[in-house]
Order: sequence, then C-alpha cells, then structure tokens
Amino acid sequence: MFLQRSAFTLARRASTITNKSVAQRTISSSLVRRDAKPDDAKPTDAKLKTFSEIKSEGDLLAPGAAPGIVPTDLMQSTGLERLEILGKMEGVDIFDMKPLDASRKGTLQDPIMVKSFGEEQYCGCTGYPVDSHTTLWLTITRDRPIGRCTECGSVYKMDYLGPTEDSHDHHGRESSLSILFTLTPVE
Repeated sequence: MFLQRSAFTLARRASTITNKSVAQRTISSSLVRRDAKPDDAKPTDAKLKTFSEIKSEGDLLAPGAAPGIVPTDLMQSTGLERLEILGKMEGVDIFDMKPLDASRKGTLQDPIMVKSFGEEQYCGCTGYPVDSHTTLWLTITRDRPIGRCTECGSVYKMDYLGPTEDSHDHHGRESSLSILFTLTPVE
C-alpha cells in the first residue's frame, strides 16, 4: 500500500517537472515610438468659439481633437456642458448657482424668490437663522409656485423665467438650450 502511494506521488511530480520545462516560453518585447504621429494626423483648423460668440445650438458642437491627440474637455464637450465650460472660462455663471437669500425669513407678503427655467424646482431650506435645522427639500411648480418650510415656516416662491411656449415642445417640456439662449446675458 505504501509503495503504491509513493509511485503515484513520484509520477505526479515527474509530470509537473516535465510540463514546466515544456511550458517555458521565451520573453519577447517590441519597441513602440510614443511620439510618432500617424501619417493622417493633421491638426484641426477649426477655431474654438468663445462664450460671447455662441449664438445657436449649432455653435456648441466641438471640433474634436486631431487623431493621435488625447482630447481635453474643451475639445470634446458639447451642448450644455460646453456652454458651462465656456462660461466659466469667461467668468459667467450661466446656471446661476449662487445660494438663495438666507439673511431673512420669507413671508407670504415677502417670499424668498427662487428662479427657475423649468416647470418644477427643488428648494432646500436650512432654516432662519441659517443652519438652524437640517435641510428640508421643498418642491415648487408653476401650478403651485409657493412653498412653505414645515420646520421654520419660511416661504419660497418660484420666479419662472422660461418661455411661455416652445415651438419644439412635443411632450410638455421646454428645451433647456433654447431657454438659455434667449435668457443668458452676453457681456
């Protein structure tokens, strides 16, 4: 019995030793020239437009990068993202990301105004004085433009800035690009 186990163990070891010698491969390498450009790599001659030169949605298409070049966000972004990048480069906050007026408590006679380009806007109330309670989110719409915080009683009112009608409206929603082009001041 002991002899049989030893024979099997030796046979296994012998097969793995021979398999290792057969399985060994030579290591090869190749050189790659990283600074070489393909023959068809030509720089793009398309001029990058500035924020003040954007007049329509077609102006928000990026020229892209030449072949062989890693594109930047400015080279490849389109649409609202491109408009935001171009605005930030010129110091224009196109989405008006300033916080709401927290120096006072809104009342029904003098509510805190919340600007909106869409049908619905979410508003976070942190209380008066500021940070007196956790953030409570209110939803104000064009149908119900006034919202009141259940914790501190501050009143918020939606100031709708979007168009009253949109010729491209197929589903009851405005095109965000057409709203920005009609309302964004260009200095």
